[in-house]
Amino acid sequence: VQLQASGGGLVQAGDSLRLSCAASGTGSAYALGWFRRAPGKEQEYVAAITWNGLATYYTRIMQGRCTISRDNAKGTVYLQMHSLTPDDTATYYCAVGPTGSPWYKVTYNFWGQGTQVTVSS
Repeated sequence: VQLQASGGGLVQAGDSLRLSCAASGTGSAYALGWFRRAPGKEQEYVAAITWNGLATYYTRIMQGRCTISRDNAKGTVYLQMHSLTPDDTATYYCAVGPTGSPWYKVTYNFWGQGTQVTVSS
């Protein structure tokens, strides 16, 4: 399994940003999730999507300010983020794992390298 996260950068508060995660070698019946970790803080679970894109899950971390989607033809999952604030500054990671019960209770066992998002005030 290979995961390549990209799309991070330096933006201003209120801006939008779209992160991408190119996934390969995942097989089927898995979920892909986005996480983030800010310096000195614990890792946060942001959102997840099933391998077929039919179900999505959002935590309260960015609920209402992000949309997770996938392009199966490209093997890529996206995280579109809106109304960014400095508190969203973090390294964002994508990860995959087999779906659990409920499906979004995933044991993520493959991780990408992360992409840095910095939001200036």
